[in-house]
This record gives sequence, C-alpha cells and structure tokens, in this order.
Amino acid sequence: MCKHINSIDTKTRFIILMHPKEYRKTKNGTGHFTNLSLKNSQIYIGIDFSNHEKINEIIDNPNINSYVLYPGENSIELNSQELPKDSKENVIFIIDSTWPCSKKMIRLSKNIASLPKVSFKYTQESNFKIKTQPNLYCLSTIESVFCVLKLLNNQKIENINESQFENFLKPFDEMVEYQLTCAKKSQIRNKTII
Repeated sequence: MCKHINSIDTKTRFIILMHPKEYRKTKNGTGHFTNLSLKNSQIYIGIDFSNHEKINEIIDNPNINSYVLYPGENSIELNSQELPKDSKENVIFIIDSTWPCSKKMIRLSKNIASLPKVSFKYTQESNFKIKTQPNLYCLSTIESVFCVLKLLNNQKIENINESQFENFLKPFDEMVEYQLTCAKKSQIRNKTII
C-alpha cells in the first residue's frame, strides 16, 4: 500500500500515540498510514504516557498549543469552533487504538487527559468495511485525521491544496479493497472445498 502514499506537509504537528496492539497490526494499521502520509508527524508506542519525556517536553513548551483529538462535553468542536490563531505551533495528539483501549490510555495518561480536547461532527459512515466499528460514526485514525485537516484548512490554520486531499485516503481505500478482495477469494475457495 505504500506506493499509494503521497505524504503532505502541514503546519500542525500530529503526534500519534499508538497502543502496542495497534503497533503489531500489519493488515490494517491506519495509524502507520497516517504517520507516513504526514511529514509533520511522529508515533510513540505505549499505554501510559504520563512520564514520557519527549511528550512532556511538547506539552510543557510555552510556544506550543497542545490538544488531544478525543470527544467530550468540553471539547472544541472544529466544525463550529476555531482553534486560537496565534504564533504558537499547534500539536494534536491522536490516540490510535480501539475505543476500549483508548479510554484506558486517556485514563492512565494524566498529561494527555489534562489537554484541551478537539473533536468534530461527522455524519457519514466509515469506509473501514473490514472492521466492525462500535458505532456508525466511528472512524479509523487516518479518516479522523483527514476530517481534522479539512476543518483546519477551512479555518485557514492549514493551507493544503485540494488535490492533496483527494489522494490522502488512497492508501487506506486501497487497503480496504485489497482486504475485501482477499476475503471474497477465501470464501470462494472454502465453498469449492465443501
């Protein structure tokens, strides 16, 4: 799928906090795709990031506005609320895990839990057809980051060309189609054997 990745540059830095279970996934690692698709991104693997030196350096830096992409009552909903426009760098932490694991990661990572939350409204269904989502509105990591980028572009925080958006989800879409094709072939083989 790497041949479909067209890495883009962003003003916003994205830090992907990846659960170890996600790190071991090779067939549907959308966090890896996200990292490869964004030049200004990094991945850190773990569950509790409370004492993570590099992450705390970012959070404690007075020249950085740090946020975590996570729904919540007091989250900044990017569809209707803008991030502050100042000279500081924006860093958005992305939790890359299943919903149950993400709740544990937020609960244990006190430094991440204390950050302002950003979220967005999305009404379409995820294209992650190979994975059962807990709710229709739940998205993969790369789909979520795509939505955030589009909204930050609307807010003029980002200046991403529309053609770059057209290709951003291509590795993800190709991976889903590949997995679906493999599943169909497997079903046909199984029927033939029976």
